Amino acid sequence: MSRGKEVKELREKMGMNRREFSEYYGIPYRTVQDWEAEKRELPDYLLRLLKYRAEIENRVKKETSTSLEQ
Repeated sequence: MSRGKEVKELREKMGMNRREFSEYYGIPYRTVQDWEAEKRELPDYLLRLLKYRAEIENRVKKETSTSLEQ
């Protein structure tokens, strides 16, 4: 899978549109648009960092909601 498709898949899994995604990460909207259209290629390390942040923050939300339920 191309990195552009991976960015789009990550964004969709997070339930965000491009504007929300770009604001969340502090990345220009046009850059995200170009990555997804495969007009620009993002570095592999950056894709890993985007995924890592999403995973960690999602995990934190789950732990918080779990601890509130107890």
